[in-house]
Amino acid sequence: MAEDALTFVGNATTIIRYGGFTLLTDPNFLRAGQYAHLGYGLRSKRLKDPALRPEELPDLDAVVLSHLHDDHWDRVAEGALDRGLPVLTTPAAARALDGRGFGESAGLATWESTRLTKGDRWVRVHAMPGRHGPGPLHRILPPVMGALLEFGAGDGEPDLRIYISGDTVMYGGLAEIHRRHPGIDLGVVHLGGTRLLGLVTVTMDGRQGADWLETVRCARAVPVHFDDYTVMKSPRSAFEAEVARRGLGDRLRLVERGERLSLRPAR
Repeated sequence: MAEDALTFVGNATTIIRYGGFTLLTDPNFLRAGQYAHLGYGLRSKRLKDPALRPEELPDLDAVVLSHLHDDHWDRVAEGALDRGLPVLTTPAAARALDGRGFGESAGLATWESTRLTKGDRWVRVHAMPGRHGPGPLHRILPPVMGALLEFGAGDGEPDLRIYISGDTVMYGGLAEIHRRHPGIDLGVVHLGGTRLLGLVTVTMDGRQGADWLETVRCARAVPVHFDDYTVMKSPRSAFEAEVARRGLGDRLRLVERGERLSLRPAR
């Protein structure tokens, strides 16, 4: 049996294998030099290759998708993934993917959840709040969701909780996450300080990422989505430095492309 682990593929793409389930997040398999299209005529060149090609993926139980931007769901992924695979995402993205033949796509409104089961084991996926830009700008960008993955067995409490931030900036609504879901074991934080037209920041930079870590209070955090595309202006090192300055460096787990972070029951 394969090791229970989070594998970092590149950008926001990870493989999360735990408790008999294998989940893929934000599938982005464009190669270095290819362009992701971000809407409104905007595009960004990929700078680094993903660690895997789609044909190297393990058998999957579902895809968890933050939103329908080309650097999270691209033409390579769309052509390669099984159209019968459940895709858990925003209602807007689910409607679009259903029209493209992914008939098992399920849209989750903020705070809604769904559950997948295998024998006695289950994983519950909760849609968490997110805004892909500051102020009113988020209304013209794709709606986004974070995702809380709770793994458990039988009628028991979850034995592992993983929260994926999705492409969001910091805003007041994120404080509700800790109030509703204390005790998150691992956070996967989307960074990069992505700037559209060089003017507006639409994903967290190093300072906001440290604010996020303080706000959601996860026990450990893995940074992703920080240097794959030309629109990303805040490197992972900025997040590391800010987290260390705030005395939170012991929470960080740095995972390079193709590397794994072992996952074990937290309680």
